[in-house]
Amino acid sequence: MEFLVASAIGVLTAAGLYLVLRLRTFPVIMGTSLLTYAVNVFLFASGRLTVGAPPILTDAERYTDPLPQALVLTAIVISFGMTAVVVMIALGAYLGDDDDHVDDAADGGDAR
Repeated sequence: MEFLVASAIGVLTAAGLYLVLRLRTFPVIMGTSLLTYAVNVFLFASGRLTVGAPPILTDAERYTDPLPQALVLTAIVISFGMTAVVVMIALGAYLGDDDDHVDDAADGGDAR
């Protein structure tokens, strides 16, 4: 189970980094989304991977730490808000220039 979750985190991180390094805005937005998903799964897995255990410390011998679950819920809300902001910035840049290329020329000239 741990190998599967670690592999999923690695694949999400690699795909996210690949997309962030692209030269178009939509793949960059998708890459940051994949990176936030990887971080969320990592935070969730940091609270020990237990199946069928209660999230609150009770008389049970096994329990799940509720702090990573609260951190993941907070991170989901923050990443949704940041994705909305980035999408609006990218949309404004696309509508203003009719191009979604994100690189700039080193001399300040036109990169097209």
